[in-house]
Amino acid sequence: MNDKIHSNQAPEPVGLYPHARKVGNLLFLSGVGPRKRGSKEIPGVTLDAAGNIVSYDIELQCHSVFQNVRYVLEASGSRWENLVDVTVFLTNMKKDFAIYNKVYAEYFKDNQPCRTTVEITALPTPIAIELKCIATV
Repeated sequence: MNDKIHSNQAPEPVGLYPHARKVGNLLFLSGVGPRKRGSKEIPGVTLDAAGNIVSYDIELQCHSVFQNVRYVLEASGSRWENLVDVTVFLTNMKKDFAIYNKVYAEYFKDNQPCRTTVEITALPTPIAIELKCIATV
């Protein structure tokens, strides 16, 4: 069965898609960013009047995005330790990779899923990191 999962703690999706879908014993998470639920607040991000990024703190965004992934996993009946594959999208590899990699190592020291990290030009909201994950249930 294909079960759509919605978390009441993770930020609302920015389009018509669920937080995750369960297929058999696999869980496929939609892209998860660092926004806070119920607002457009992004931890560590300062925007100008036009909504452009003035400054951001990648470390705060990393902690927030990892917490949001945890919210989706828990709402799905899974857990952090069940992550098997993580794709990470960064908007500035040169500036952010070392900090992101340090924070990532704190969260994944015991569970070490497969990982791909890519740099992209932009994300749909003014964030610097987004994760796409696969877990078991």
